[in-house]
Amino acid sequence: MGRRGDGVAGIAAARVQQDVGAASEEAGRPFIKWAGGKRQLLPYLLKHRPKTYGSYFEPFLGGGALFFALRPTKAVLSDVNERLIRTYRGVRDDVDSVIARLKKYKPRPTADDFYRVRSEPADSGTDAQVAAWFIYLNKTAFNGLYRVNRDNQFNVPFGRYASPNTCDEATLRACSAALRGVDLRLEDFESVVSKAKAGDFVYFDPPYVPLSATSSFTSYTSDGFGTKDQTRLRDVARKLKQRRVHVLLSNSSAAAVAELYADAFGFERIPVPATRSVNSKADARGAIVELLIK
Repeated sequence: MGRRGDGVAGIAAARVQQDVGAASEEAGRPFIKWAGGKRQLLPYLLKHRPKTYGSYFEPFLGGGALFFALRPTKAVLSDVNERLIRTYRGVRDDVDSVIARLKKYKPRPTADDFYRVRSEPADSGTDAQVAAWFIYLNKTAFNGLYRVNRDNQFNVPFGRYASPNTCDEATLRACSAALRGVDLRLEDFESVVSKAKAGDFVYFDPPYVPLSATSSFTSYTSDGFGTKDQTRLRDVARKLKQRRVHVLLSNSSAAAVAELYADAFGFERIPVPATRSVNSKADARGAIVELLIK
């Protein structure tokens, strides 16, 4: 995506809403960390959600913060990251095995321990085994990142945490309960939401259009998520709105996002404050503006 300068974020910051109000729902806590996770934006997301809706769809699942806050009775959660979906299935279907396996890992790993686990061929195991491997690395890798190379090999370095919470049993059991009956799919966003009906609610939290070259973290699958994907997402969201499906979308405040979701396409852009915690440079982290789009 192209950019037209750094002034957009500053202009948007002046328009950020501050009167969020308290959410009526007590937010459930996700069981994994995720780059761009939405716990800090939950008050804004909850404010702009539809008050009533049919089925809930979340095609870019990640940490699932909004799902765990809403806990809808009917939900379709999906992603194209196979290990992520298998992790959710493992927690949903066999949380006891996931917890038992997590307890076998060293709670305070050395770098050698971490890289030994990272090199395990986890994909050949059960969903519970994949889940334990995934969660352990999520809690011990640098910044909680999930990133792979072109060969789909997890390549995030050791995080060097003093006391990582590698087995949060209470949260895992609460999330397992919330996931019971949920439809978990390994599927592209366009295919999944094609089944959404009028009155349903779709929340899109795609990999963001980067504000700078150092803030781009789209390699959560080996295929990435580029300009054509962002445009395809915009077109899908527009068609859903035309079918009277409730749509809420998150993205960065990059100029390209404002162009994609311009008023002429029938979207409302709402600037909200956020904190950037993922950047290769420590001094580039901090308060920023993101967009909610509906």
